[in-house]
Amino acid sequence: MAVETKAVTVPELALADTDINWDRLDKTRFHIIGAILFTAQSALLHPTSVVKTRMQVAGSGFSHMGGILVFRHILKSDGIPGIFRGFGTSAVGSLPGRVLALTSLEVSKDMMLKYSEDLDMPEATRIGMANAVAGMFSNLVSCVYYVPLDVICQRLMVQGLPGTTSCNRPFDVIHKVIKAEGFRGLYRGFGLTAVTQSPASALWWGAYGSAQHIIWRSLGYTDDAAKKPSHMEMVTVQAAAGMMAGACASVITTPIDTVKTRLQVMDNYGVGRPSVLKTAKALLKEDGWRGFYRGFGPRFLNMSLYGTTMIVTYELIKRLSVRRE
Repeated sequence: MAVETKAVTVPELALADTDINWDRLDKTRFHIIGAILFTAQSALLHPTSVVKTRMQVAGSGFSHMGGILVFRHILKSDGIPGIFRGFGTSAVGSLPGRVLALTSLEVSKDMMLKYSEDLDMPEATRIGMANAVAGMFSNLVSCVYYVPLDVICQRLMVQGLPGTTSCNRPFDVIHKVIKAEGFRGLYRGFGLTAVTQSPASALWWGAYGSAQHIIWRSLGYTDDAAKKPSHMEMVTVQAAAGMMAGACASVITTPIDTVKTRLQVMDNYGVGRPSVLKTAKALLKEDGWRGFYRGFGPRFLNMSLYGTTMIVTYELIKRLSVRRE
């Protein structure tokens, strides 16, 4: 992106130019750079996901330990490999899923922006609405791919805990799940994920857009003002908005995530196939209402950090992938 120097004067970024649309991107660069940077980001945050998952699935005694104590326990018993259980499967498996998710997000957002051009509403509202619809649609589409990957990765993360089936490798997980429940076993929690996470995705993108709009206005920026944000200001505002969106989403979605995670990995539900109702009742009986917020600390940290790093990384990828005219 162009910058201003003493020798050359180049137009600065206006607020309207900070959102790079799909038709301005070099798609190959976008997906290659995205694969590299998002995999690195996932590696940094994966330990918090392992801690969160173990707290949600473990017995009541273990789940009452704080996130830091659980982290230390995993390190002591399993070493560094323990806090990265399932990462290889997640990293490799996420590559095609990420292409599907990002493409559907950008294409649907671009379509919504074009179809809503003539609507009589504030520009910030129109952009926020387009982002929310795109986030929901992208999540619905990607659930078809990511739910089986989630089932596999989470089962690898909780190896050794009571009530879980012993598995050695990703293909061993697939074989045992299909043998026990058929192909639909890989889609445990699909309905719950699709019905709840899609609105949650819309909430995240909507909160991000709203937070960013509020922050820009509080700093004195408007679309028509002569004042232009610097690149550092842009990154800082996007990071703050991403953190706020992630924090809000974690508070609302943790109970659903706890039920979904236990539904996908637990096998000791007695007679019949596991269900959302059985899982919720077992959790309520075991730990009361507080059980639905098992792993909240690590999840709050994960989603806040993820929201910050994801959106900064994502916006950087888009700036690096702008097609050269």
